[in-house]
Amino acid sequence: MLEPAYQADVVIVGAGVAGLSAAHRLTSAGVTTAVLEAAHGVGGRMSTEKVDGFRLDRIGQLLSTAYPELRLTPGLDGLVLRPFAPGVLLHSDGRHHRAGATPANSGNAAWSVTRSVRSARSTRSTRSTRSARGALHAVRALASAPRPAPRPTPRPAPRPTAAPRSGTAPLGTAVDQARLGAALARIAGAPVERLLARPELPAAQALAARGLPARTIDGFLRPLLAALLCDPELTTSSRCADLALRAFAGGLLSVPEGGAEVLPELLARSLPPGTVHTGVRVTSVSTNTVTTAEHGEFRCRAVLLATDARAAAELLPGLRVPDFHPVTVVHHTTDEPPETGTALLLDADRGGPVAHTAVVSRVDPSRAPAGRALISSTVLGPPPPDVETAVRMHLARLYGTSTSRWETLAVHHTAEAVPTMRAPHDLRRPVRLLAGLYVCGDHRDTSTVQGALHSAHRATTALLSDLGARGSMHRADPLPATRAA
Repeated sequence: MLEPAYQADVVIVGAGVAGLSAAHRLTSAGVTTAVLEAAHGVGGRMSTEKVDGFRLDRIGQLLSTAYPELRLTPGLDGLVLRPFAPGVLLHSDGRHHRAGATPANSGNAAWSVTRSVRSARSTRSTRSTRSARGALHAVRALASAPRPAPRPTPRPAPRPTAAPRSGTAPLGTAVDQARLGAALARIAGAPVERLLARPELPAAQALAARGLPARTIDGFLRPLLAALLCDPELTTSSRCADLALRAFAGGLLSVPEGGAEVLPELLARSLPPGTVHTGVRVTSVSTNTVTTAEHGEFRCRAVLLATDARAAAELLPGLRVPDFHPVTVVHHTTDEPPETGTALLLDADRGGPVAHTAVVSRVDPSRAPAGRALISSTVLGPPPPDVETAVRMHLARLYGTSTSRWETLAVHHTAEAVPTMRAPHDLRRPVRLLAGLYVCGDHRDTSTVQGALHSAHRATTALLSDLGARGSMHRADPLPATRAA
């Protein structure tokens, strides 16, 4: 029998970060790959709008320098992350308070995914704060993990400009703050397996059940986790919340230099020419064919769905569609920015619609033209009716300055921004549906960039195992004419 003519070994549907990173792993293994994307650009929800020299992220999810997949994913060697100041800046009772800086996240002020920094991942400082016997309860409450062995300290880098301190952090007494600092330092080195083995509850219930002081929960952990999980009510699984705290305590919160779109664009540009095809709408899939509206059938040996959860379920109706957290991002500009340095500012009082805000152009100067500042603010949950006015009034209180002359650049509302991770949440949803048909994305793992990349890693591992050795791969026939990315 003649071997059927394949146009690619694997067809990937969707050119978000999951699909593009999967394409890198497959092509590196000698597997011919075609990526089909319905939109006219790559990136999916990781998009950036350009307005008069400003770069405005549509969702603006926070990254962490502690995300391992950012170092492990092929194609991200040129990614540069611009970190916020260590910890966060809390607004409470009209004052700003610095909180959350740990030894692990205070020493990495600049970060890029290069070979030299990949080798330096094992040099992260893990020195933790010794505390009195009374601190041990809170330490064990967050992470009961053995102290990791000391590692060499990386070369010091210039630190981001920190926001000024003022007053005592709204975390309770000095002993409460020492307990929190020690707990964060310990959770930074806690093995992931130990965190995932803990009983699972909604994050809000788990924090209350662990004996942490109420002021520590409400004044710091609740606003922090709301920002990290896009979940202001903390209905997220406590295991996912623990992973988010681990990434926060072990690294620096960051944004990609140049905007969120830089990450998928780096992946797309470093793939072999002709791999990515945009403007191609897929209408059906099977284990060996993908049917498109514009270009007919693509013949292949396996199909990997790397779309968002809803689009994946439309192609495969049996797939689960989760609920989603809506996110609204409001971008302002001014020539007189508030003096908060490179800090991420959280509202501990929950006194308005804004969950977190920052003068992003101080963190990443490439996001604004010279002489102008970019302030980006995130609203979680359904936005108020007049969101722009409500945000402007809230920002005036948060920053302690008039915002009447600030110019609104854009208001981006995304109803299905982040898949929910309510307990019980399967952190490793199956990526192999059957031999020849696979699925990946943040809805199969955790609802973060780390989760999307890790799900792609799992899916390609399963796919390569099913396809067999590299020697069985063949030269692909030409693809139908499409618009190449």
